[in-house]
Amino acid sequence: MNISILGTGAYGLALALMFYKNNNKITMWTKFEEEKDRITKEHENSKVLPGIKIPNDITISTDFKEVIKDANLIVVAVPAGFVDDVSFELSKYYNEEQYVLLASKGIERDSCLFIADIFKKHVKTRRYAVISGPSFAVDMVTNCPIGLTLASENKKTRKLVKEALESDSIKLRETRDVIGVEVCGSIKNVIAIAAGMLDGLGYPESTQAMFIVESLHDIKELISKLGGDRKTILSYAGFGDLLLTATSKKSRNFSYGRLLGSKTSSKEIEEYVNKTTIEGLYTIQSIYKLLKNKKVKIPIINLIYDIIERKKEVEMLPQFLINKK
Repeated sequence: MNISILGTGAYGLALALMFYKNNNKITMWTKFEEEKDRITKEHENSKVLPGIKIPNDITISTDFKEVIKDANLIVVAVPAGFVDDVSFELSKYYNEEQYVLLASKGIERDSCLFIADIFKKHVKTRRYAVISGPSFAVDMVTNCPIGLTLASENKKTRKLVKEALESDSIKLRETRDVIGVEVCGSIKNVIAIAAGMLDGLGYPESTQAMFIVESLHDIKELISKLGGDRKTILSYAGFGDLLLTATSKKSRNFSYGRLLGSKTSSKEIEEYVNKTTIEGLYTIQSIYKLLKNKKVKIPIINLIYDIIERKKEVEMLPQFLINKK
């Protein structure tokens, strides 16, 4: 199968190697000529996955049209903020026989649209799926067992992605609940920041467990109010991804929250933010605005927003957990 992956970041590369492992032909697109030249020369992206070699027959290109042309499956794996531009470009070359897998997570800041809605704004097809779950790129490329949720209302799309991606290290569980999976994939980064705050404040695993359970209840309510299936909270995309992101020091969102909780200097925090992609910072503004627009009350989101954006005291978080209804 010919598979085109849009994005050469850590997750895009990890997926590329997993598809390649199943004897698919892989072509990858990057917007940046310098990045293409560096990866082609070094056969790795040392900035995001140092030491992980990319096979010679995985093609890296900046020619969008050429990358898309012969693809059976197109994988969108760019940061949330770039999905709109990439989807618009894709609409120029996409043909109705092609399938699309959305591996990006998040909510667009201005429109408050989830990734699938941004994509559908430009590309008119039912042949798309979203994928989400507890999967650091470095764990995926070292062939650790990984479980992911694959969501699509189109059965043929789910079947094709499973055939291309499942292996002795990748397990996919199917669902039709695209909305629920997208809510989980977006909000977990925000929750991970708050979990990091508790760690930075010095609270033990018992408090972290309390926080995760309370968050699960809130996410379940949010899924339901946005039209998804409450049961999705128990999937790889739900509890699985939240557990990983909200407890691991490999998580950039958790690490950022830890800096806030430990009262690290503003200068150090700013330096970390400038050199690190923290999706939760992007998402908290979007999800807060979305909840206001929908007139939905999710208190934990309001509190995290107040601490990050309005500089409220981080000590409000443990007090909130005790007083939460």
